[in-house]
Amino acid sequence: MGHDATPLKHFMPGWYALVMGLCGLALAWHRASPLMGAGAEAAALVIAVLAAAVFMVLAVATVLRGQRYPEAWAEDRRHPIRHAFIAALPIAVVLLATVGMALFGPTWWVATLWWVGSIAQLFVTLWVLSRWWRGAPGAASSPGTPPGFVLAGATPALFIPIVGNVLVPLAGVPLGQAHWAAAQFGFGLLFWPVVLVLLVVRLAVAGSWPERMLPTGFIVIAPPAVIGLSLLQLGAAPMVGWALWGMAFVSFLWAATLAPRIARLPFGLPHWGMSFPLAALAALTLRLAEPGQPGATVMALLGTALLALASLVIAGLVLGTLRGLRDGSLLAPEPVPVPVAAAGTGPAGAPARP
Repeated sequence: MGHDATPLKHFMPGWYALVMGLCGLALAWHRASPLMGAGAEAAALVIAVLAAAVFMVLAVATVLRGQRYPEAWAEDRRHPIRHAFIAALPIAVVLLATVGMALFGPTWWVATLWWVGSIAQLFVTLWVLSRWWRGAPGAASSPGTPPGFVLAGATPALFIPIVGNVLVPLAGVPLGQAHWAAAQFGFGLLFWPVVLVLLVVRLAVAGSWPERMLPTGFIVIAPPAVIGLSLLQLGAAPMVGWALWGMAFVSFLWAATLAPRIARLPFGLPHWGMSFPLAALAALTLRLAEPGQPGATVMALLGTALLALASLVIAGLVLGTLRGLRDGSLLAPEPVPVPVAAAGTGPAGAPARP
């Protein structure tokens, strides 16, 4: 893409990570209300309103971009990495419904949002997975067919479609749709370990993803954190929640080892990959801090600290985004094109890197 294109052309599906992060933070503050009282609930409401406003702006931008730059939208769908971020759009809808359920109860608009987001998420996930059947890019059935699975395209972004499916019980159960929510949850649960293995294989064979995408490493926290919340919502024993919390917290410690390298990076949209996972971990920790639970006091202290961390990180991301929009550094072409090499390797068998 040339530098003479208008900023709207470079508005990519990954922008919906802003809505994901803000909704996750709203849910975490809602979870803190038993400990912090009405102030936490008020904070959740303010953040939820901001998330809804951001979603509306992004939705309008998405429609305008699709009308004016259909080739850019087609490129997103063909891209070996960026195509997975398309799932962020239905996830944003599911999360808005989940926040609405938490703050306002089972209203008709919450149920409508939830069903629209849930069904859309299911189809987007199937579309992402259908690419895997095509194998290497050279195996595409026709010139117009998007490329198949590329090992170099295995990044934490592949968790995004998975997380969208394991989210649905959070609002689905109180909406009276527990059976459907559990079924869709199972779909996401099936592919969580598959994607985790793919990431490890990619790290071993093709090396790490580009430096500018390092913040997305925090996405590894999201699946166990959300799965723990959803299993507790589905009626699982508290010990199951604790087991998933252990997975999520270790994933947090693992991702945190990237922090020094991330701190040296210029701000970019991938930094928003840290937002929702941190908020989800805070929410699960606060869920296990409910009165009467074993270790509630310790989890309340830890949950408060994690909520503060998530809030500070997301506040910094909002400021960084505003600065990036002002100076034009965010809505710009990618710094380096992504080579799509057969079988996930570059020339002479060298690993292909996005």
